[in-house]
Amino acid sequence: MKINTIQKLILVLAVSLPLSCQKKNSVETPMKAHDAHSYASPSEALVKHLHWKASVNFEQKIISAVASWTIEAQPGVDLITFDTKGLTIEKVTAANEQPLEFRLSENNALLGQALAVLITPNTTTVNIYYQTSPGAEAVQWLSPQQTAGKKFPFLFTQSQAILARSWVPCQDSPGIRFTYDAEVTVPKDLLALMSASNPKTKNDSGVYRFEMKQPIPSYLLALAVGDVSYKSISARSGIYAEPTLVDTATWEFADLEKMIAGAEELYGTYQWDQYDVLVLPPSFPFGGMENPRLTFATPTILSGDRSLTSLIAHELAHSWSGNLVTNATWNDFWLNEGFTVYFETRIMEKLYGVDYAEMLASLSLQELKEEIETMKADSLAADTKLKLNLGNRNPDDGVTAIAYNKGYFFLRTIEEQHGRDKFDQFVKDYFTQNAFKVMTTEEFVPFIKDYYIAKFNIALADSLCNDWIYSEGLPAYCPTPNAVRFQKVDEVLATWKATQQLDNTVIAKWSTHEWLHFLKNLPAPLSETQMKALDAAGHFTKSGNAEIFTVWGTLAIQNNYSEAYANIEKFLINTGRRKFLMPLYTELMKTEAGKKRALEIYSKARPNYHFVAVNSLDKLVK
Repeated sequence: MKINTIQKLILVLAVSLPLSCQKKNSVETPMKAHDAHSYASPSEALVKHLHWKASVNFEQKIISAVASWTIEAQPGVDLITFDTKGLTIEKVTAANEQPLEFRLSENNALLGQALAVLITPNTTTVNIYYQTSPGAEAVQWLSPQQTAGKKFPFLFTQSQAILARSWVPCQDSPGIRFTYDAEVTVPKDLLALMSASNPKTKNDSGVYRFEMKQPIPSYLLALAVGDVSYKSISARSGIYAEPTLVDTATWEFADLEKMIAGAEELYGTYQWDQYDVLVLPPSFPFGGMENPRLTFATPTILSGDRSLTSLIAHELAHSWSGNLVTNATWNDFWLNEGFTVYFETRIMEKLYGVDYAEMLASLSLQELKEEIETMKADSLAADTKLKLNLGNRNPDDGVTAIAYNKGYFFLRTIEEQHGRDKFDQFVKDYFTQNAFKVMTTEEFVPFIKDYYIAKFNIALADSLCNDWIYSEGLPAYCPTPNAVRFQKVDEVLATWKATQQLDNTVIAKWSTHEWLHFLKNLPAPLSETQMKALDAAGHFTKSGNAEIFTVWGTLAIQNNYSEAYANIEKFLINTGRRKFLMPLYTELMKTEAGKKRALEIYSKARPNYHFVAVNSLDKLVK
């Protein structure tokens, strides 16, 4: 964006810097749209490369670091602005270590503080010496007791959406890309890993070096430090996990190389060299995070039957949709996630067949419809549009089934209306032509329309994009997955409703997805006798499958099935994934007795949760 004189004066007043307000040249910016969630002014001064030198202190729970940014500024520009949150800035210098004058703006609860640095025409490097705070929102410090091994502490970061600024001063916008290298010092018993080239084993010095040659946005900056081991699956893929989990995780993700190869056959070469997965401790707030070269994954997908590996397919798909072609702002989040769910489903179809993929799609549609109804009831109907308006709001508000599943069904609609072969050609060229670039919704619409006209002489209707992108709810012509295996589940469900009996020879062959469909479509309410009988058949209360347990736990709360209460509490205390926490706490909060239990559990569990989960739960559990 181009800051005019008035805006510049406002910023000057905010940071108390005696700056000149010369008229700047009009320049082309890599930003495709104004980013309401960043203080940066990339049209004037832009970061290009980060050299990060850091030391991790577990005792004080701080990271002491120097962020050395290579910058580019337009002629006449005398200011570069960074995003920070909760950082202690010690000093700022140029390449020759001469001090640079800087100021911090007033703190904003959501955005943090702008760090404004005076520069000259000769300034090409800005060195920022700083420390993080023990409560840095992106960083979770785990005690040994919170890990699988119980011997060593653990640290991991979660930068998406705008939390990178809490551990690295940066231009924290998805529309700004940079390369980086790093040198990180950690305790000698631990291994450091980043979203970059990574070591496979610990060394004697505790000093680790990293390089990310491909340009990334700040939300893909990632660091993990802990007692972890590595096992390779192929020459370019493998698993990091705590030693007690690494064999289990390696078995669970045995098809990792097949996923990568299958993805490449669909949409082109994997461009990040290495694809590894780090299985984190259970407090990780998401299912996975698509950090380049090193996907972070929750241990809740270690189901023991490889039935939840679609999450890995999802994070792998982000290597194209999101990491390669990135939403320009968080208002365009569906461009990352809609494409990723589509791609994930195609990977799973390629590996495990159409019937399997259609089960996933059917569950996605059910989740989407439930989310839309909930949003309407909560007066959030506007958030059911794909194109969001998150100004003055936390971008995490956009992390819903809308971006993921409505985005998927929009793309699937185009595929089904005009042919998969044409859509595959489009997607492959979309990734190739826009690689390492950012995309807005307003650019995407003419891009796909022009492509279909030029390549296939097909005019995509204006109503198609209006119905899906700019309208609330779900179009009536949304595709309906043909989940053949769920039709058989429906037959079992009908028999159960009539006889209260389940055929053990049939249910013994069910996957996680078939059980989820069965449980989600049970009638309400259920008697204690029915709950006990179902529990005896499926062993849900003792299930180690987090997806199944969450649905069952919700049913148990709804139907006052007290036999599950102890395990629900244990699950809530030992699981940090927001997807599972929210429905269980939400259901508990619906009654006075449940609310009392929720508050008691939350008081014990909250210290185990990451800020991302706490930020959502604090609003709910009150």
